[in-house]
Amino acid sequence: MARWREAGLAVGFTNGCFDILHEGHVELLNEARSHCDRLIVAINSDASVRRLKGAARPIQSERARTRIIAALAFVDAVITFDAPTPIELIADLLPNVLIKGADYKVEEVIGRDVVEANGGRVVLVPLVPDSSTTRIVRKVRADMAEAVA
Repeated sequence: MARWREAGLAVGFTNGCFDILHEGHVELLNEARSHCDRLIVAINSDASVRRLKGAARPIQSERARTRIIAALAFVDAVITFDAPTPIELIADLLPNVLIKGADYKVEEVIGRDVVEANGGRVVLVPLVPDSSTTRIVRKVRADMAEAVA
């Protein structure tokens, strides 16, 4: 990151569980990258996902999720975190751009105050309708229950 800053590159940051990669994730990350020169993605650890989503999640391990996200051309770095929020990472990294999905309001974005106080900005990316891991999991479970019945 120091080399990126020395080169004058704008660094973006986003985070999430990214459990089952879907169109909404790809759109968020692609759009996020359009607002910066380098994009860092922070992924919730397995324990963190369980705390947020319940004992049945994540579907994929943090290793798998990290490898999948890192393979995307518009992602420059991936880090996992176990804390309830990525605020410590944001405070340490001080990205120029903090990107979240538009299911948040700007004032609700964790780290907004830190980034803005450092001269950065927050960008909200529109959501892809009907695109969520929870929706996919529900559909698969319903389809499986129907197939068994």
